[in-house]
Amino acid sequence: MMEVINGHFRYARSRPILQDINLQLGSGELLAILGPNGIGKTTLLRCMLGLLPWSKGKTLIDAHDITSLSSKDLWGHIAYVPQARNAGALSLSGLDMVTIGRSARLGLLSQPGPKDRAVAEEVMAEIGIPHLAHSLCGQMSGGQFQMVLIARALAGEPKILVLDEPETGLDFRNQLIVLNLLESLSKDRGLSVIMNTHYPAHALRISTSALLLHPTDAPKFGPTPDIITAANLQSTFGVEIAISNVSVREHTYPAVIPLQAM
Repeated sequence: MMEVINGHFRYARSRPILQDINLQLGSGELLAILGPNGIGKTTLLRCMLGLLPWSKGKTLIDAHDITSLSSKDLWGHIAYVPQARNAGALSLSGLDMVTIGRSARLGLLSQPGPKDRAVAEEVMAEIGIPHLAHSLCGQMSGGQFQMVLIARALAGEPKILVLDEPETGLDFRNQLIVLNLLESLSKDRGLSVIMNTHYPAHALRISTSALLLHPTDAPKFGPTPDIITAANLQSTFGVEIAISNVSVREHTYPAVIPLQAM
């Protein structure tokens, strides 16, 4: 289980960026974090992971404060997928990039070996991208590279997968591929999944819980249907919202419709 208790963050001599963050996430659950641009969603992920220190409060993993864990123990539990950027990985193949994810399971001075490469190949096959093994990351589409980054994270065999806007900038098809994969990882593999997203409909579609960051009011956390409501979205984003369910071929999908800015 991952838990944040009374999380606050501010840079020195600046106004508070995050206040009163409280949440829990168990195995097989998927948390979606939403809020306006500039509200601090990426900062929140970094604080939750210990990449930035909380000004007040703490993050617990299985009841242990992450500040008490060694780097190896911490990153043996967690994998982080930042927003997709491939400029620094132009010369790496997909397989090389995924194999890097094995470093969380290796000693400080150890290098990935044949077994680690085999694990990377298995992960790429499992999530449907074995064809990208020998493609250069710098020549991949945004959707392809995002899947490689997720495979890199999974190669470390984490219990908690954290993603920063994994579907942003992708076309409809690649958005669905990523969403379906994340839902499968939580439901079928029992991973705890945390994702920032700009898309309330995506949160309604796959997440079990949601955290809504408001510009002036306290954050709201709870089961997704209780948090991602038209009233809450309207208050948070300043947009009149309608939420409806669309039935297609015996399946029901949520639709979030922005009507007008307020």
